[in-house]
Amino acid sequence: MNRLPTLFILAALTGCASNLPPPDWQTNTQSALESFEKSYLDGSAASANLSFARARAQAARTGQPQWVARVELARCATRTAALEFDDCPAYAVLKDGASPEERSYAAFLTGDWRAVDGKALPGQYAALLNAGGATDLGQIADPFSRLIAAGVLFRQGSIAPAGIATAIGTASAQGWRRPLLAWLGVELKRAEAAGDQAAVARLRQRISLVESSIGH
Repeated sequence: MNRLPTLFILAALTGCASNLPPPDWQTNTQSALESFEKSYLDGSAASANLSFARARAQAARTGQPQWVARVELARCATRTAALEFDDCPAYAVLKDGASPEERSYAAFLTGDWRAVDGKALPGQYAALLNAGGATDLGQIADPFSRLIAAGVLFRQGSIAPAGIATAIGTASAQGWRRPLLAWLGVELKRAEAAGDQAAVARLRQRISLVESSIGH
């Protein structure tokens, strides 16, 4: 499965390479980032933290702030898929070396799209940006990219009920416990606010089932 943060960040990492095999730090960074994303989405916090530390350390071997900045940006994107937001402070202190593509992607993740250059974003987000967020998330083919987009819209406060349903369905289909629990929690609050006790019961059952799988 393609995962946007890894591919987007590593496209920049490998863009400077020749036809020669990539240096070990690039290969190791890619492998560690992929392990981080898998563990994070699975809800395995300790494993995710270890994998991310390896990815960051491998990028830091170059002594080049821009590579570490790109790794930090990948973490921010991954956290967005599970509705864990911050201002990406570790990326921010290194962003001076970032390319226009990374800067636009970082702005996209914040939900403030005034500084986003649509031409610099990954193509799967073009329709979303052009529509000001008012588009069918299901049109984004890659499930991870779809969840990141849903997280951005949630952060904006502009996600529609159908978008929440899409996010839940996406995380459920992939078996990604961390984002699934986050999005089920969002829907549970909506059901409670609406006084829909049947929906509340169904959602609590789903949350309980997911939680029962943790550690297995």
